[in-house]
Formats: sequence, structure tokens, C-alpha cells
Amino acid sequence: MAQPDETKKRRASAADVKSPRRKERPKRPKRKASPRPKDPDGSDDARLRPAAAIVPPQSVAGRALTLVVAIMSFLACLTVGGVSVVWDAADAWQNDLVREITIQIRPTEGVEMLREIDKAVALAQEFPGIDSVRALSDAETKALLEPWLGEGLQLDGLPVPRLIQINVGDPAELNLEQLKETVSRNVTGASVDDHSIWTSRLSAMAGAVVAAGIAIMILVLSSMVLSVVFATQSAMAGNKDVVSVLHFVGAEDSFIAREFQRHFLMLGLKGGVSGGVAAIVCFVALDMFTREGSGQAGSDQMSALFGGVSVSLPGYFGVFGVVFLVAILTALTSGLAVKAHLAKVD
Repeated sequence: MAQPDETKKRRASAADVKSPRRKERPKRPKRKASPRPKDPDGSDDARLRPAAAIVPPQSVAGRALTLVVAIMSFLACLTVGGVSVVWDAADAWQNDLVREITIQIRPTEGVEMLREIDKAVALAQEFPGIDSVRALSDAETKALLEPWLGEGLQLDGLPVPRLIQINVGDPAELNLEQLKETVSRNVTGASVDDHSIWTSRLSAMAGAVVAAGIAIMILVLSSMVLSVVFATQSAMAGNKDVVSVLHFVGAEDSFIAREFQRHFLMLGLKGGVSGGVAAIVCFVALDMFTREGSGQAGSDQMSALFGGVSVSLPGYFGVFGVVFLVAILTALTSGLAVKAHLAKVD
């Protein structure tokens, strides 16, 4: 029975003995986060900003070249609009001439003129493709001759030919050669004038205008290409150290050329769009001017010569085509110039 008492005494003696406390380690002071590197202007973290372009996006040479490209684009678009106006006018003239034929009856001694006129009208009305046949009256014939022979003209004493006007509905359906042969064989002193000489002259004139317009566009675009070449060489000279380092550390020529192409593509787009918009504004202003000036002598003469002086829809499409062509030529020219320069470095 003594064992429990001894056990209690041992536990009490163990509790009286105090174990030494562990010394606490001093806490280390927290380090403050070092500030991120900033640009000299203190805006952003320099490591998070995109790498700078090889070609500076804004420079005096770049702004000057943008102005040059805009002027060249404006001139090219004006050429396209002028060619479009002349081509539409020539096409309208040709359609009018093709749809109108004239029978001319010369007075012959011993032949009654009125009978021959009626005979020619009857023969022409039998041909398919003809809408109407009308003989000009004496008053209309006098009105045609008054600018050359003066007023008070008497047709009875002059050997003046009489005219018959034919309006053609479908030129493809009319057999013109058969009409000429039939009229000349059955009507005394009659001949058919289909205005083929005037039509051929108009076609030649329209072709000459188109060829001149193409030549002007080639000259303008060639001048622009030369300007881009000089600007690219200037940009290469201004960034010679950067380009040389990139080239010698292993950067491919295509990478460097793409950087220049991207820069000059945006430059060409800005200049081309500016020139195209300026040309469209001129076209709209010209159209409004001719509409508001209708009834005046100068405007009526232009309308008589060119019809409604306005650029048609193909002309505006040509403006957009010129803008696209200018941008592509600018980018391609700069890329080729850069590759040629890097080939010389090698």
C-alpha cells in the first residue's frame, strides 16, 4: 500500500523542479521592396514597355515624305478622275453617233425632191432595228445653214441637200451595209452617213487620253518611288549603328527589312489616304459647281462638250486603287532598298 504514496511524492518533486525557458530569437526587420526601374520621365516600368522601333515613327524626314506621297497621290487621283470624265464623254458621244444615221439626198436636175424623200423614208422604215425616220423640214434645214450662210436664206434657188434623220433602236440588229446599198440603188442622189469617221476619231481621242493618263500616272508613281528610296537611305543612315549591331549579332535581313516596310507602309497609307480624300473633295466640288452654274455660258459649253462634268463610280474606285497601289509601292520600295543596303554591308 506504500507504492501509491511514493508515486505521488515523486510527481510532486518533479513538478517543483522548473525547466529552463528557451530564449526567443530576435525578429529580423522586414526589407523594403526596392522600387522598379522607371524611365527618365517616371512614367512606367521600362522592362514592361515594348521595344523601341528601329525606325523612329515621327521625324522631320518622315513628315516630309508623307507630304510628298500625299501630293503624288493627289495628282495620280486627279489623273484618274480626268481620264474617267473624258472616257465617259467619249463613250456617250459614240453611243449617240451609233444610234443616229443620216440620209442625204442631193438635188438632181429633172428629179422631184419630195418624191425621192418619201421613197427614202419608206425604204428605211422597212429595216429592223430602226425606231423612227423623219425628214427635216425646210425651216430646220435653214436653221442648220444660218451660221454659215446667214439669215433670210431661200432654199429654192440653191442646190442644198435634204436630210433624213434615222434613230436606231438596236445597232446590232440593223444591217447597215444593206441599208446603204438599198438606198443608193433606189433613191436618186441619196447616200447614207453613219458617222463612222467621227466615231473612229472619238475612239482614237479616247484612247490617246487614256494612254496620256497612264503615262502621267507612271511618271508620278516613279517620282514617288525615287522619293521613298532616298527617304529609306536617309533612315538607314540615321539608324546605321542600330542596323549594324542587329545585322552582326545575327538578325536576319528579312527582320530588319520588315521593320522598315512596316514603317513606310503606314507612312504610305497616311499620304495616300490624304491625297485620295483631297481628290474626292475636288471631284465633289466640281460636280456641285457645274450643277449650280447650269444656265451660264461657260457651264453650258462644258456640259455640251463633256456632258455632266462629274466623276463616275469607276473613277472613285480608281482613287481607292491608287491609294492601295501607293501604299504597296512604298512598302516594297523601302524593303528592296534595305535589302540592297544590307547586301553591301555583307
